[in-house]
Amino acid sequence: MRTSDFDFALPAELIAQFPAEKRSGSRLLCLDGNSGATQDCLFRDLPALLTPGDLLIFNDTRVIKARLNGIKASGGKLEILVERILDEHRALAHARASNAPKPGTRLVLEEKIEAEVTGRQADLFELKFLGDTTLPELLEQHGKLPLPPYISHAADTADEERYQTVYARVSGAVAAPTAGLHFDDEVMQALVENGVEKAFVTLHVGAGTFQPVRTENIREHKMHNEWYEIPQATVDAIRATQARGGNIIAVGTTALRALESAAQKGELSADCGDTDIFITPGYRFKLVDKLLTNFHLPRTTLLMLVSAFAGREHVLAAYRHAVEQRYRFFSYGDAMLITRRKIRA
Repeated sequence: MRTSDFDFALPAELIAQFPAEKRSGSRLLCLDGNSGATQDCLFRDLPALLTPGDLLIFNDTRVIKARLNGIKASGGKLEILVERILDEHRALAHARASNAPKPGTRLVLEEKIEAEVTGRQADLFELKFLGDTTLPELLEQHGKLPLPPYISHAADTADEERYQTVYARVSGAVAAPTAGLHFDDEVMQALVENGVEKAFVTLHVGAGTFQPVRTENIREHKMHNEWYEIPQATVDAIRATQARGGNIIAVGTTALRALESAAQKGELSADCGDTDIFITPGYRFKLVDKLLTNFHLPRTTLLMLVSAFAGREHVLAAYRHAVEQRYRFFSYGDAMLITRRKIRA
């Protein structure tokens, strides 16, 4: 398939710049991947749309304050976006500068953090942060929250709350698992009262999640790596749900990618490691029955994943409906609940 097959027209005013006043106040578009039928709902309707015995899988990653501004020893300005923390003093990072810093270059970030470029891995720079303070502490004290590139304002204290899920626990992401941003305490309690269970995986979302596919033939695209972990408790919950005939519902494409990555190895078991799984139409899903997700950028791997889940024609038709009905798009926008299309053997 071609990348242009996953394009759509979106008025700029529908790109949400701020979250809804209340987390669960967003809208929810339900899509049946078999028939293509859609239903306009509200996110707070979600507990009633699920069945007792279903299992929601949440991604409990937490967004770090990964953006740092600074200068090179030569005086040139640069911006650093930490992509992955390697240990207490080392990281892989994106660097924006007029000239890419070479190994051995000393950096001064936020006027007080000293770091050195020690190498390079493809588009990422290896950085060593000097001094006794650990890198996670430095980022928390001096870093800035990295909002998506299509949000025009700089992150403020309101974003520091709303660009995190209420259940965020494991620090390491540079972008939020945005389908989870709609959950608040009221919805979580209503799910419990309706007999819907929950379990957690971790996938640290990378900056590559926002990147368009730049090759016209999608098979030529190289996916970015992201680290994930599936604990034994989640494996046990999935097996119990399947045994009773309940649905496995991934909260976000990140939770889905973690589950399907682990399932590639055969029978599901507790697992952790890197994944670069690229899910496109024709993929046979092994675990997930329903997907809760936000609306995605055109020509991206995430739109391709959703199209694999429910059929490209159904998804693009649902997106056209969402535009006509003035749904809000992308990270701070509204959500979809999608039932997986069943592919006959």
